[in-house]
Parts: sequence; structure tokens; C-alpha cells
Amino acid sequence: MTNEIPEAATAEPITEKIALAWTHTTRFLTTASQLIHLPATELPEIAFVGRSNAGKSTAINTLAQQKRLAFASKTPGRTQHINLFELGPKDAADALFADLPGYGYAAVAKAAKVRWQKVMADYLEVRRSLSGVVLMVDSRLGLTDLDKQLLDFVAARVATGEIKLLVLLTKSDKLNRKEADAILRSTTDYLAGLSTENSDVAVTLFSALKKSGVGDVALALREWVLAHRAADAVPDSALAAQPAQPAD
Repeated sequence: MTNEIPEAATAEPITEKIALAWTHTTRFLTTASQLIHLPATELPEIAFVGRSNAGKSTAINTLAQQKRLAFASKTPGRTQHINLFELGPKDAADALFADLPGYGYAAVAKAAKVRWQKVMADYLEVRRSLSGVVLMVDSRLGLTDLDKQLLDFVAARVATGEIKLLVLLTKSDKLNRKEADAILRSTTDYLAGLSTENSDVAVTLFSALKKSGVGDVALALREWVLAHRAADAVPDSALAAQPAQPAD
């Protein structure tokens, strides 16, 4: 694992400018209060998750370069829907962003917390189109117990490489250099426990206010989608390359 967001080997030339132009196409698709109400899709889906005050909606809006794409409830933790967004050309979307409800806010009723914990756990464990998770963590707090519990939900799929994982240490503008280095190091050390030879796990500092890390994250997400597209194309090309078997 590395602190740097890795470059994927893709056939399509990719630059930060191209990646940001792609994230700028983000547009609302649908919302669902239950997993069964989400549309089935073959498009790669990237889920944004995090505690209610971690800056999730702000990060999505910053990546999309749109002010009011993802809405933050006036009462943190009260948004209880999964919101899907399309990316790419309007007549040929190539990816989806899934904005999952924030978790961990004390004012939310216990029954609602339990219900949404179950919905999110099911989503992260069984959603077939899920190909990446972006976990937003307040850099001033680091990984909390709830963040670690969420990571447990995706650990098995991350280990096999089925799901890529990127942890954004948000609000990094609030830290000095020593504090930033310390939280980056401690988060990297924890995530090492999820890493295998097949996994794609990364962590980076992020500030919506200062726009730091925005281009790097857009580039990483675009590369995830291109890698997913390339992987989908492998079976057909590999099959076509197989020599014909002699008849018995």
C-alpha cells in the first residue's frame, strides 16, 4: 500500500484536467431508502461513505465542481437515503457515484441507526456493481471505531481486489505539517492490515476549502473506471485468442 494514489495502466491517456472534466459531468440519477429500490446496473459504482460531520457532501460537490449536487442535511445524520449520480456523456454514462447516509451522529434515534447500519452493511457486502469505496475521515479525528466497523464490512471484497478503497483525510487545511504527517502515517499503518497482493488501498489528505487533493482524487476515480472497463474486456479478447480445439 502507498500514501500516494497509484496510477493505473490504461489505454486511454489520462490527465488531471480530463479527470476533473469527467467528474464535472456528475448528475443526479435516483434516490432509494432501501437496497432493493436501487436500479440494477452494469456500470462501475463508487460509494462515498463517512461519518455525518466528515465533509462527505462537500467533498462530492468539490469533486463535481458543483455547489449543490450532494445535499447535507441541516441536521447531520438525518439524511437516510442512498443517492445515485451518473457520470460521463448523458447518452452513454460510464460510472455511478453512490452517496451513502452519514453515520454516527448522536441525535439520530437508535432504531434509525440500526436500520441504516443494516442497509449500509448489506450494500457494501453484496451490491454487485460496487467497484470502489471512498471513505471520508475527518483528519482531526482519524479513524473512529465506526469507521473501522465500516471497513470491516468491505474488508473481504477489498482483499480480493473486487473493491478498491480510498480513504480521504478531509479538512486537512486545519492541520499543520507535523499533524498532517502523523495522521497520514497512522492511517496508512491501520490500512496495511487490509492490504493484500490483490488489493488497491490508498489514503490521501484532502481539503475542499483549499482544493488540495481534488485533482488527485478525480484522477484516481477515473482510473478506477478505466481499469474496470479494461477488466470487463479481458474475457472476450482472451476467449477470441484461444486456438480452436481439434474435433474428436
